[in-house]
Amino acid sequence: MISEAEALAAVLAKVIPRPAESRQLIDSLGKFSAEEIFAARPLPAFDNSAMDGYAVQSASTRLSARLRVIGEQPAGPDRGLTITAGEAIRIFTGAPIPRGADAVIMQEEITRDGDWITTQAAPEAGEFVRRRGADLAEGQKILGRGEEIRSVTLSLLASQGRAEIRVGGTPRVAIVSTGDELAQPGETLQPGQIFESNAILLHALALGAGAQIAMVENAPDDLARLTNTFRRGLEADALLVSGGVSVGDHDLVKPALRALGAEIDLWRVAIKPGKPFLFGSVGACRVFGLPGNPVSAFVTFLQFVRPALRAMAGADPEELGLREVPARLASEVANTGDRPHYFRGTLRAGTFALMGRQESHALFGLSRANALLRVAPGVTLPADMTVQVEIWD
Repeated sequence: MISEAEALAAVLAKVIPRPAESRQLIDSLGKFSAEEIFAARPLPAFDNSAMDGYAVQSASTRLSARLRVIGEQPAGPDRGLTITAGEAIRIFTGAPIPRGADAVIMQEEITRDGDWITTQAAPEAGEFVRRRGADLAEGQKILGRGEEIRSVTLSLLASQGRAEIRVGGTPRVAIVSTGDELAQPGETLQPGQIFESNAILLHALALGAGAQIAMVENAPDDLARLTNTFRRGLEADALLVSGGVSVGDHDLVKPALRALGAEIDLWRVAIKPGKPFLFGSVGACRVFGLPGNPVSAFVTFLQFVRPALRAMAGADPEELGLREVPARLASEVANTGDRPHYFRGTLRAGTFALMGRQESHALFGLSRANALLRVAPGVTLPADMTVQVEIWD
């Protein structure tokens, strides 16, 4: 067996990033930028008002000053207005500051009588004025290569007049679940069968990792049929196989892959759950063999497959793993085994609590969990200890 770190390094060393592509902004959500972008225009683009009120000269606007209103500047085109001492211009939020003005007095702090206002406050220079470039300066870096594009990123890019952006390409994923014991949801179960649930789990996880699903199939424990199914799946960038990667007489994944010329880079990783994890290549397709137990498939996907798919999509190396956050342990957690154990639990209000049974088949507990806690072999973590947990949602 090799360590998790060695396994992940071996996987990432074989990743082939997809070619970059141009996308409309809304279609780039969740993708990774393939370019560095710098501000072409400042934000705000011009001095403007932060309030509805009156633009004034602060030096001539004392408490109870009487000022003549000489015009109005709404948000929109700059009317080119100018004021001098003793004058004011009606102004609205976002409107350009008139020349000669250096402050805005809120409409709630004046009384108006025709073309005259009387102030109830003495504004200071710059008050309620949004200065040009105060938020974003021209030439400032706003997006790095490999950075994930979020909803707020789209807004920032749109503010720069961008209609599209170059992003990393989308990896295509094929998913094959294996086993004679599997029946599809909607079919009638025969004695000894279970409903197949790993394919839809991997399907959802792959979509969440930014992939496009090219194929989802089930294959029985038959070498010829398994080999033919894999052959179709190898047209994708990544082939995810669920089950059949252990050492039993009916575990035919490795023989089927070798029949297709696969190079197996690793098999068996020191991790619990998920020891019989397999990784290899057939041509340009990367092959991931995941254990058949759902929790094992889930954990190994998050630790090895997800980083690989994100790397294929052009993510920055620092953005490949799950996000870690601190949490307080609700109870003692002990790992008495000889492999690092990923415990499933709930993170709520800063507290991590184990959820359900921790066996590799326990799907209900996994369905209620939202965080993983890695505990090293032979380590006991006491209750109330602060730990780092991984979150995936």
